[in-house]
Amino acid sequence: MTEHDARADRPGLDFPDSTRFPDDTPTPTAGSIAHRGPVPLPWVQIAGPGIPYFVTEAGATWTPVGQNDAISWDELAGLFRRRDLATVEAHLRHLVEHGVTCLRLMLEYAQVRHRYIERPVGHFVPAMVRLWDDLFALCEKVGLRILLTPFDTFWMWLHWRHHPYNARNGGPLAHPSRFLLDAAVRTAIKDRLTFAVERWGGSGVLFAWDLWNEIHPAHGEDSVEGFGPFITDLSRHVRALETKLYGRTHPQTVSLFGPELVSRAHLPMAEPIFRHPDLDFASIHIYASGSIDDPRNTVAPAIAMGRIVRESLSQIRDGRPFLDTEHGPIHSFKDRHVTLPEAFDDEYFRHMQWAHLASGGAGGGMRWPNRHPHRLTSGMRRAQRSLAGFLPLIDWTRFRRRNLSAEMGPVPRGMAVFACGDTDQAVIWCLRTNPRARDGRLRRDVPPLTIRLALPGLGTGRYGLTAWDTGAGFVRETQTIEANDPGATQIAVPPFVTDVALAVRRL
Repeated sequence: MTEHDARADRPGLDFPDSTRFPDDTPTPTAGSIAHRGPVPLPWVQIAGPGIPYFVTEAGATWTPVGQNDAISWDELAGLFRRRDLATVEAHLRHLVEHGVTCLRLMLEYAQVRHRYIERPVGHFVPAMVRLWDDLFALCEKVGLRILLTPFDTFWMWLHWRHHPYNARNGGPLAHPSRFLLDAAVRTAIKDRLTFAVERWGGSGVLFAWDLWNEIHPAHGEDSVEGFGPFITDLSRHVRALETKLYGRTHPQTVSLFGPELVSRAHLPMAEPIFRHPDLDFASIHIYASGSIDDPRNTVAPAIAMGRIVRESLSQIRDGRPFLDTEHGPIHSFKDRHVTLPEAFDDEYFRHMQWAHLASGGAGGGMRWPNRHPHRLTSGMRRAQRSLAGFLPLIDWTRFRRRNLSAEMGPVPRGMAVFACGDTDQAVIWCLRTNPRARDGRLRRDVPPLTIRLALPGLGTGRYGLTAWDTGAGFVRETQTIEANDPGATQIAVPPFVTDVALAVRRL
């Protein structure tokens, strides 16, 4: 009897052993999908106390570069009932070739009715379990990781009448307004997490747990009092089980729809989101109203991203990592039914990811596609590859950055500067804010701009400066600079037309 078979007898869980798979779709076996190699993917962990980035357990730098995807969207749809695993594998390889390291996925996607992982509650649907078995095996094979969240809370709320957790469908809860408070649904949630930990939690493919997607006062009867105890209970449950089974744990976070921090500023949400003692990193979904969620140009969203990252870092007291795990033109797409023109969206996407990285976020943020169909464009893939190419220029394993965007003055008119650094390294992104074309993109038919910046905080010594072309994805120029004044080191930025990223590192 295998370890998984032995767990089939746990009370309250209906484990999908091989007898429950239909005859025409064979049960996954160890040899059904070839692995990447004899060594499995190492687990990811926090780089160290006060170092707000990630490494593998072997000590190698690892940065989340990726976006949100869903098991029912077209690029992963071939997983369901194994309709086309070869195409899914080719897609995942394409992602890795473009520098993508991580996908954020929901264990079920409740926009449609045939992707519930439990139906009824406590019975784990064989076709869905097999789908996730295959996806983990494919990701292992190509070297891709998953940020996993157990529920699609947005569509679950909207389609509550169909959800297996609804009491009318045999579930434990009458209304989703008591998700955080009801003891019976808490048990069901922990049982789902138990199943996932036991089935897939031993894999290095799992980057981290987003224990609850977009936790919201509406889930606790319009109160945030339940946030802390709810997070504590789920976090400690998962951590204890992983420790028992595997002797180590995956990083954990809980996400929040970022605009709630503004619209409900009277509610104390910052403490559980940015400083909960049981969570390892902080994440919010950055949908700034009027700029990011409905962009009319490609500059204002970047400025909003940089501002929100800076504000978020100011809420963190222990140096834990911060990353945006959802952003994009949600209002344009969902409410105005507009898919942004591809060229505009490519530049908007590229600006957003560099604003996130240079402001001190881990990686470039994770776009929710908000396109029809729900997939990133080839231009966005090139932008991800460019970001991934830049990453080795910084030693993230010892980068104790602080946000320096407001300390980089004086910044010339018509410019925005995003920066973070410590005494040995810095990341800077310089963005022209005009002139802009009529479609909202930056004009490229203008003379290059040369500016000087004052970078604070560097220790005395010699530094290498590398200028990176964010659009083309290559080194534009390198130079050596001397830092003699910890107050400010003068930097001559190489000429650029629209934007340039700079990596500064002690020689």
